[in-house]
Amino acid sequence: MAAGERRETVLRVIVEDYITGAVPVASKAIVERYGLKVSPATVRNDTAYLEREGYIIHPHHSAGSIPTDKAYRYYVELIGEDIDFPPVEEYLTSYILNEAKEGLEQWLKTVAALLAGLVRNLVVITSPKPVRCRFKHLDLVSLHDFMALLIVVLHEARIKRQVLSFQRKVSQDELTRLANKLTLGYAGMTSSEILAKKEGLSSEERQISECLAEVITAEDKLEYGEPHLEGLRLLLSQPEFTSSPSMLGILEVLEKEDWLRNVLCQEFKRGEVKVVIGEENPEPALHHLSLITSQYGQPDRASGIVGVIGPKRMDYAKTISSLNCLSALLSDAAVEYT
Repeated sequence: MAAGERRETVLRVIVEDYITGAVPVASKAIVERYGLKVSPATVRNDTAYLEREGYIIHPHHSAGSIPTDKAYRYYVELIGEDIDFPPVEEYLTSYILNEAKEGLEQWLKTVAALLAGLVRNLVVITSPKPVRCRFKHLDLVSLHDFMALLIVVLHEARIKRQVLSFQRKVSQDELTRLANKLTLGYAGMTSSEILAKKEGLSSEERQISECLAEVITAEDKLEYGEPHLEGLRLLLSQPEFTSSPSMLGILEVLEKEDWLRNVLCQEFKRGEVKVVIGEENPEPALHHLSLITSQYGQPDRASGIVGVIGPKRMDYAKTISSLNCLSALLSDAAVEYT
């Protein structure tokens, strides 16, 4: 075996062993566990080379090797994206998704819980977002003589609320009549179509219509649907994060409304799995993590994001294969909800 090929094997062994055990990998263990037909001294020379090249570090002189971000990136490129998902797990996943018919919100929770159980890490999934949102229904609830709460329901099962102030007193009966009239007149329309139908409306109807169009336009501008998280306890239970102060920064990032947009700063190609490792992440608080994401749905109609957040020492092969399978199944099933 040539030196370059052997070093690649040693690096792969170090990454895979560290993924499994979360402890530094000793040169002697590499030889014993994997039957390399070389001496531990040769492997130590190889690890010294890998350390000089920035692929591994040693916590202290006598300790084993720990992969760096560069090593994980090399490993991910080495295994590629065409990783087979076990047929039994694919069948089970498909069956569960087909049986989950409780509505979009519950369906997304089922998907996230299923994936979290497979990869044993935190999962994020966004609701499928259409290119153009369409109006479904509205309600108006009196808050005061001159004020009402506008409740907007979109076809994508999203609900938005806005407070309206009128120039005159408007009773609940009149609000109900206005809501029924506008629901009937605007059903299935986009924001631009609603604005095009303002002729012949009363001042209150025009005000409601303009507010409704603004709500839908704001939704159209969002890059992703609402994110759902599942499996935070699985992330917190990883050895890297038990009693770690870094978890406070991670939780603060996840609590921000726009954290996903800040992390996913590049567009997806169809069928692509994105892997962001450690310091490749634009959020400094997430430098201890890797984020693997994929797009599902139909980009010209409606699409969402499904991803896994875990330590840099996550099982990349398992996660990538799970996302490949799940995003394909989601793309088929998401059509029912948009």
